[in-house]
Amino acid sequence: MTKHISIIRGRQDETYESFHARIREIIDKIKVSLSPGPPVSQSPYLHYTITLQPPPKRSVIPFRKDKIALISMKTEDNSVMDFLTGESGFSGTFTVEEALPIAYTKDWPDGETTPGVCLLTLFRRKKNIDHETFIDRWHNGHTPLTLKIHPIYHYNRNEVKNVTADPPVLYNGIVEEHCLTESELFNPFKFFAKSGFAPINMIKTYFDVNSFIDYKSIETYLVKEFVMIS
Repeated sequence: MTKHISIIRGRQDETYESFHARIREIIDKIKVSLSPGPPVSQSPYLHYTITLQPPPKRSVIPFRKDKIALISMKTEDNSVMDFLTGESGFSGTFTVEEALPIAYTKDWPDGETTPGVCLLTLFRRKKNIDHETFIDRWHNGHTPLTLKIHPIYHYNRNEVKNVTADPPVLYNGIVEEHCLTESELFNPFKFFAKSGFAPINMIKTYFDVNSFIDYKSIETYLVKEFVMIS
């Protein structure tokens, strides 16, 4: 089944609680459209990540303060999320190729918060390199570096293949990195020190990221994940 990710952005007049309530209403609509339905060869998969609280005021990670939610779904019926195009804050549906270089074993009920905290990153390819170079540096260079130096226990890597939006919103990569504790994410001497010396790893990470990503366009958010249909 193909994976699709839809982005919904919060309004300025929304609190974190009211934004989350709006996203849960959307999720409920999607779940109703999925069941009951005709038999499929594979079961659908549905999860979302969302900003539930402000990011820390001081951090080496340049967190965005905007509210955002990503609704991710795998299904044989690709039309079930078409209604999102008219939703307030809709910023596109992205067809992606997913990879899980490291993955958790899910042992909690559907609908409950995934343990820990998640760093969501949206980014674009650096303009002065071609697509093949971008993919090679991302997949074969940056991913191994990430797994080596960051204390993450789930790494969801999504390469964007197509986007449905008017006007089109351009992202080449969507990544979700999960840590078990906020301290592991917020404290740079923990986040950059799974192996090696944190200050050196921070420098390595900057130059590595800047070699294939348009650095000024990077969007990073503090989010939580909810797996609704596993």
